[in-house]
Amino acid sequence: MSQQTIKQRARRAARGMAERRRRERAERERGIEDLAVQVMTAIGERDAAVAEAERRAGGALWEMTEVAGLSLSEAVAWCGEQISVREATRLRRLVDRAAKDVEPAAGKGVPATGSGGAGAVAAAR
Repeated sequence: MSQQTIKQRARRAARGMAERRRRERAERERGIEDLAVQVMTAIGERDAAVAEAERRAGGALWEMTEVAGLSLSEAVAWCGEQISVREATRLRRLVDRAAKDVEPAAGKGVPATGSGGAGAVAAAR
C-alpha cells in the first residue's frame, strides 16, 4: 500500500470520526434544548397557577373586608397563621389593581373571586 493511500484512508477516518462527533453533539444539544423547554414551560405554568391562587385569595380578602365589613387584621385573624397582615395587604392590592383595570369595562370594579361573590359571604352569616 502506498504512502498516499494510507494518508487518504487516515484522512477519511478522521473526517468520519469528526462528523460522528458533530452529530452526537448536535443530538445532545437538541435533547438539552428539549429539557430546557420543559423547564421553562413548567415554570410558566407554576407562575400562572400562583398568580391565579393569589388572585382568588385577594378576592376573598376583598369580600371579607368590603362585603363582610371586617378590618384587614380581623380577616387575617380568621385565616389563622396562614397569612400575615403584610401578605394580606399585598394580595388586596393585587385585586384593587385588577379592579381598576376592569372598572371602565365592568362599571363597578368589584373583583370576581370565584367564591360565589357577595352572596356567599351574606349566606354564610
